[in-house]
Amino acid sequence: MKVTVFSNDGSSSVQVANGLTQKLINTGFVLDAEHPDVVITVGGDGTLLSAFHRYAHDLAHIRFIGVHTGHLGFYTDWRDFEVDDLVVALQEDLGQSISYPLLEVKIEYADTHETSRNLALNEVTLRRYAATLRTDVYIKENFFESFRGDGLCISTPTGSTAYSKSIGGAVLHPRLDAMQMTEIASINNRVYRTLSAPIVLPSDEWLLLKPSETSDYVVTIDQFTYKDRPIAAMQFKIAKERIQFARYRHTHFWNRVEDAFIGSKHEI
Repeated sequence: MKVTVFSNDGSSSVQVANGLTQKLINTGFVLDAEHPDVVITVGGDGTLLSAFHRYAHDLAHIRFIGVHTGHLGFYTDWRDFEVDDLVVALQEDLGQSISYPLLEVKIEYADTHETSRNLALNEVTLRRYAATLRTDVYIKENFFESFRGDGLCISTPTGSTAYSKSIGGAVLHPRLDAMQMTEIASINNRVYRTLSAPIVLPSDEWLLLKPSETSDYVVTIDQFTYKDRPIAAMQFKIAKERIQFARYRHTHFWNRVEDAFIGSKHEI
């Protein structure tokens, strides 16, 4: 098994990553950052997002493990003081994994008509900061609504607990192969009207945005930001690729939600 350790720049994360790397070497694991079988991230959910995009070209052959140097994250099953147990779990590895759906976004640019394809683990947003976003929204081939407002967020089930939730989206279980569109400060009055509620689409449907002609759009794909390109269209669907996590132990999704947003168990 070829393993690599991917860390953020925080001092505590670097210290844990260095210690873990040495333990892996001492145990006989092959370290390979170019073609790993397992990627161990040390930091938080943001670190795992960075590692996901680093290895997005080879997701079919890679399993991820998250080690958190703070409190438990949505993508991290291990704490920094459990690295010895993690190494033992790696030694006993039988290839077990759990996979989550990803979002595919294709962006057609109006100035060149070229199309880029990207994957998102959490979400993609389309916004304009200096003016109102205007875009027609299609579901499959059918026109759905004309949106006016600050922007739109399209998220995966795991991403539904991130930015989408903060703007009123529902929390989706990651076993659902679905994506969610959530409005960001939509305009609703006598002239303009949207559904004004999140919508959830299954894996056999897709979403198409056709924004008005302008060049000051801001697109975010997870933690990456792209600006100042005229966009002709954006198409979203559940990707054929999936992210795989090594499943030595796995925290139940609703336990993660409870820990992150409620924080204490209650006796009933």
